[in-house]
Amino acid sequence: MLDVRRLRLLRELAHRGTIAAVAEALTYTASAVSQQLTALEREAGVPLLERTGRSVALTPAALRLVEHTETVLAVLEQAEAELFSGRGELAGTLRIGAFATAAHTIVAPALVTLSRDHPRLELLVTELDPADTPAALRAEALDLALVQEYDYVPRGPETGLDSDPLLEEVVYLAAPAATEVAAHRDSPWIAGTPGTLCHLMTIRACEAAGFTPRVRHHTDDFGTVLALVAAGQGVAFVPELGATTVPGAVTLTPLPIRRRTRLAYRSGTGSHPAIAAARAALHAVTAPAARQTIS
Repeated sequence: MLDVRRLRLLRELAHRGTIAAVAEALTYTASAVSQQLTALEREAGVPLLERTGRSVALTPAALRLVEHTETVLAVLEQAEAELFSGRGELAGTLRIGAFATAAHTIVAPALVTLSRDHPRLELLVTELDPADTPAALRAEALDLALVQEYDYVPRGPETGLDSDPLLEEVVYLAAPAATEVAAHRDSPWIAGTPGTLCHLMTIRACEAAGFTPRVRHHTDDFGTVLALVAAGQGVAFVPELGATTVPGAVTLTPLPIRRRTRLAYRSGTGSHPAIAAARAALHAVTAPAARQTIS
């Protein structure tokens, strides 16, 4: 019988690429991960890793085993969720991940509801970039997370994860006056930190308008972005949730670009009572009747 804990290590290696990255994510030593994977190879009876110096690659047999592992882990998560369904009052810890603008506009109001309705449920919130969310969910560092995508930065399916659509926002051009994106070919731009979805969206949206932006400032806080625009330091793209307080010197021009937010969680956990309650609370905050309070 294959050991589920070792299968999980193999799955993490498939997603993270190196034994060192797996060890760091799951708080093991690299040698411990390597030993467990070697033991899994013995259990499987076929080579799972191709070792070249310090690097490793998964064999075709290992890749097929990872596919089965995703199914096995989802079934186990579902079984645990069904067991929790019979316990009555919700208790324990629920770890929620969110990007900055959603943390205070969506997650915070939902926490009020969850804390009132389920006082024994301990709620832990972590702010992180959506690009890091899938790995954190698979590593069980989070149970539920808000992830986003832009029209110019779509997200593909994530193995081992399920998701629900939560919110769609207009993206604005923040500038001193109402103009089109193409009018700012020579303007300085303000964008997110390189490597973030917001930064990549800025690059791609400008390229779609026929130019590569000259990014002068990098910040991941939209309040700072708008302050920099007001100070004449450049122009920027700002989603609806990031534009709750707009300086008088800034004009927002709506664009045919959308940012979409989804609730993501490990496959099989959607019916877990705590996750189901959190999903309901978050959807209530973003329901049409509640949108005026968060936009």
